[in-house]
Amino acid sequence: MNNVELWGGVECTCRRVGDAYSDQLTRSGHRDRVSDLDRIAELGLRTLRYPVLWEHVAPESLDQPDWHWPDERLPRLQALGIEPIVGLVHHGSGPRYTALDQPNFATGLARYAGMVAERYPWVKYYTPVNEPLTTARFSGLYGLWYPHGTNDSVFVRLLYNQVLATKLAMQAIRRVNPAAQLVQTEDLGQTHATPVMAAQAAFENHRRWLTFDLLSGAVTRQHPLWDYLRRHGLSTAELLEFRYDPLPPDILGINYYATSERFLDDRLANHPNRGPLAASVAQPAYVDVEAVRIADANPVGLEALLHQAWIRYRRPLAVTESHLGCTREEQMRWLNQAWEATNRLRSSGVDVRGLTVWSLLGAYDWDNLLTQDGASYESGVFDLRSGQPRPTALFKMVQNLARHGHHHHPVLHGPGWWQRPNRFYAVP
Repeated sequence: MNNVELWGGVECTCRRVGDAYSDQLTRSGHRDRVSDLDRIAELGLRTLRYPVLWEHVAPESLDQPDWHWPDERLPRLQALGIEPIVGLVHHGSGPRYTALDQPNFATGLARYAGMVAERYPWVKYYTPVNEPLTTARFSGLYGLWYPHGTNDSVFVRLLYNQVLATKLAMQAIRRVNPAAQLVQTEDLGQTHATPVMAAQAAFENHRRWLTFDLLSGAVTRQHPLWDYLRRHGLSTAELLEFRYDPLPPDILGINYYATSERFLDDRLANHPNRGPLAASVAQPAYVDVEAVRIADANPVGLEALLHQAWIRYRRPLAVTESHLGCTREEQMRWLNQAWEATNRLRSSGVDVRGLTVWSLLGAYDWDNLLTQDGASYESGVFDLRSGQPRPTALFKMVQNLARHGHHHHPVLHGPGWWQRPNRFYAVP
């Protein structure tokens, strides 16, 4: 059987914190370097997650779009033989005339999506909203991003608005291009826990599927979270909007990082430097930490998570983000293990379409969840610290995987830090 296709991606988050926006494309300089696309083409990649962001094209009004940037970039990708998966909102809240909690977010994105499709009718693949669940958590539960909500009701409304926006956007796109396909991305980590926190972990493990469940029409009255969604603000009519008129993804895009799987730990003494989440009547205080760092967590890994998604939905899959901010050697091991896992699944009959080398140009400030601007940079296939893209050791590896399906290097035979015994947090 043929190998999984290697895809690429450009980190393009345009997130809002308070009244300030932070734009990864501006930070990386990619907005001013069309030549980056030629460098990417040298890798041999033929599919690329690429932004045509609402905040960039129509920052003031949908009646005053500026198409200069995508007019230059999308035809260049077409000339290079690279198929774009066009993203419209990436962890953003939209331009200032809307927001994730506003009724005009979904209708506004749908109008914008239709405009994009009319201008570029040859584009086949779209991700109208990247990771709706993740964005809703960070913007509606944790208060990190705009509109800085910190409760379940805000979270539920933000999630619903993004999923509704995705549906309306794809409907608008398909009125122009009926063959257009939805590549819906979501981080699909699994939550692990101590026995005391088992109920919370079970809830989170139902919650992680909500983006796909809603779009697929799977949220019925029998769904484990039906009552939760109703209790926190969604009407029966809103939920039935998807039940009886679903818009299932054509490809489930699974994003996976070393931090994706979590561990809920009520043993606060084991984590003296971490602030616990507030206790409630229902459960004690606990910390939420990376499962890979806890000795008794037993994370399941990318391959098992992809298999879970396949069994649940039986729809084509792709790994749409897979990045590790670490040394070159560890980045190579991380990519190689993802390559081997996805190809094992494909050879067993799981329909895995692609593995995305994410953050080709690196990423800024994700170690602080984008709450600080200019604090850090993680390189990817290219290193931008000199001001221009410089190929790293990943360049040749990606090139070989894309062109030949294999890459040989001594470092690939060793375990990654996420597999070594010294990875665990020390217990006092």
